Amino acid sequence: MILKMSEELTKKEAKRKKSLGELGELFGIKALVDNKFEKIENLNDTKMNYPFADLYAEKDGKKYVISIKARNKYQKNGRTLNSRYKLGSNAYSKAKYAAKEKDAEAYWMAVQFDEKTVSIYFGSLADLNQSNGIPLKKCMNRTVGKCLVEDKKHYFDFSYFDNKE
Repeated sequence: MILKMSEELTKKEAKRKKSLGELGELFGIKALVDNKFEKIENLNDTKMNYPFADLYAEKDGKKYVISIKARNKYQKNGRTLNSRYKLGSNAYSKAKYAAKEKDAEAYWMAVQFDEKTVSIYFGSLADLNQSNGIPLKKCMNRTVGKCLVEDKKHYFDFSYFDNKE
């Protein structure tokens, strides 16, 4: 009985994280449109689990492959900042593949949700100096990447996506 409950909680948590990721991609696409990016393509529509990147986009003649990471702003205790978003295993080799295939530069987008707002940060993978995570504190104080959306009200019921204990 305990094992079954544990499996159900694990499945529920996996669904929550997948849904949060999909929501992050939608907000990411909207941020790109609002910031005058063009030819935006969801790479997962072409190839499920595309290496490194979720989106392809262009702006001012520059091509981008973009990995989107969406997370809760705070950890389970609801007070401590979720300060580092992992890029996943072999992020740099996967990014190199995606960039070469699309003749583009590898970028990341961190979508930070809380109960009422969303913030979105965007930057070059090269600027992370081989780190395997996006440093949110540095994003928030503008020393890494740039802010595309800051504390914008999102108008949806966040209770399903919340990770509080």
